[in-house]
Amino acid sequence: MSIAVIGAGKWGRALFEALSIKNSCLISSRTTRDCENFVSISRALECEYLIFALSTQGTSLWLEQNFVNQGQKILIASKGIESSTCKFLDEIFLNFVKKEQFCVLSGPSFASEVKKKLPTALMINGFDLKLCKEFANFFPNFIKTYVDNDVRGAEICGAYKNVLAIASGICDGLKLGNNARAALIARGLIEMHRFGKFFGAKEETFLGLSGAGDLFLTASSVLSRNYRVGLMLAQNQKLDKILKELNEVAEGVKTAFAIEKISKEKNIYTPIVSEIVKILNGKDVKESTQNLLKQNTF
Repeated sequence: MSIAVIGAGKWGRALFEALSIKNSCLISSRTTRDCENFVSISRALECEYLIFALSTQGTSLWLEQNFVNQGQKILIASKGIESSTCKFLDEIFLNFVKKEQFCVLSGPSFASEVKKKLPTALMINGFDLKLCKEFANFFPNFIKTYVDNDVRGAEICGAYKNVLAIASGICDGLKLGNNARAALIARGLIEMHRFGKFFGAKEETFLGLSGAGDLFLTASSVLSRNYRVGLMLAQNQKLDKILKELNEVAEGVKTAFAIEKISKEKNIYTPIVSEIVKILNGKDVKESTQNLLKQNTF
């Protein structure tokens, strides 16, 4: 049995360290990193089990340029929707492997806390529950794992909560108070569920670790890069300047545009995401917030 993490950013390295507690693991990425057990991409792809922690927007191109299907078993640990095509991650991977070959990791999991071995609980959703359980057994004792088969629901939760975290950061950046943030997160959860219901996702997915659990975490802490984007937007900083200062991938930015496009095509009501897109496009933050609060169904 051999395991390789693909992607050596903060999340990839955190997963690598956690999985190495019970297993022999390798790690690889686009660029060479000075870290233990770092190997070439070709060497990593020889492993039986692969954990993908690449940025969502770069995953498709990486697979096109590097991946060779040798029957590897895959755990997708990225969160987001490809903005150029509006494809979910399972749709991207289905271009390269069979659906029984992969599953999706989700739930409340800041990389910095995983690296400190602080406790959390995560979900692994897949079309093959046996494979989900195999991956679940790799995780250390401080990470409790649960398995289910709601792949699309888990993906939507992981993507949507990042956009809602931007909104929450804006709310706190404008000093609107705890009541307003709680109301925003609650309505955001309903909006996320409405979007997911269209795609046949399970209701319990949105009430559990993948949905409410990850949303509550990401939308209420400066450890969340998407939340920090919202804080800086509330200070009327330009988006390009924010992303440059952040120096990390904030998946919620690109995902917001993807959700907005999908919502318009499918006629799904997503008022919070719609306002976030307008803000990202330069609309005044305070005006946008007031417009959102005036909407009867917010």
